[in-house]
Amino acid sequence: MIFNRELLQNHRILVTGASSGIGRATAILLASHGAVLVITGRDQIRLNETLSLLEGDGHVAEQFDLTGEDNISDFMKTITADDRPLSGIFHAAGIELVRPLKLSKAKQFDEVFSSSVKSALALSRGAAMRGVMQDNSALIFMSSVAAQSGQAGMSIYSAAKAAIDGMVKSLSVEFAPRRIRVNSIAAGAVVTEMHQRLIRATPDASIQTYEDKHLLGFGQPIDIAQVAAFLFSDAGRWITGSTWSVDGGYLAR
Repeated sequence: MIFNRELLQNHRILVTGASSGIGRATAILLASHGAVLVITGRDQIRLNETLSLLEGDGHVAEQFDLTGEDNISDFMKTITADDRPLSGIFHAAGIELVRPLKLSKAKQFDEVFSSSVKSALALSRGAAMRGVMQDNSALIFMSSVAAQSGQAGMSIYSAAKAAIDGMVKSLSVEFAPRRIRVNSIAAGAVVTEMHQRLIRATPDASIQTYEDKHLLGFGQPIDIAQVAAFLFSDAGRWITGSTWSVDGGYLAR
């Protein structure tokens, strides 16, 4: 364990997309350092699996579909009722899309932006409501190196992640009077279920070439989780409006 077990003591953090991948790994790590979690996802069975892996007491698993952004504010009011405000939000939920632009449809654009950008804005709007977030809290949104480095077939996904990074800049200004920090993590290729789906039909030689573009190889979910833990902690109290590249050196070339 890299950080002190009490690093996030007295923190109550909402983690979206916690039923698998980066969201699950981050939830497990945050709980192991004293945070009490509200975890959400669309698959209740997998969400319960994550819940069973969390250290400590008081954690809650809530099945919730973030694509219906209009009801997110109500959801956040519910989970923070009875004087239980949040001290952090980690938004990991989202969907992947690799498709040439000429084959893309408006529906796919809407799905990608809804799961990432619209839901992030709705979560932020909920965080701004009275009693939902404590002052001196933190919001962290998952982004991607795809926002900064072009790749065929990823125009829609790249656009959504670039929107996240731009959104973080303005949100950090809006939340600054309450000292609520807003940052994003631009991840490189992390070995998750989503990653495996994306490379399933890719020849081994192409996968190796892709991995070689990461100076330190592909990442693991824990590599993202540890950065999130740092940003949520008091060690990150002077960091806001930034996009952290956690990519094994992918953008360095």
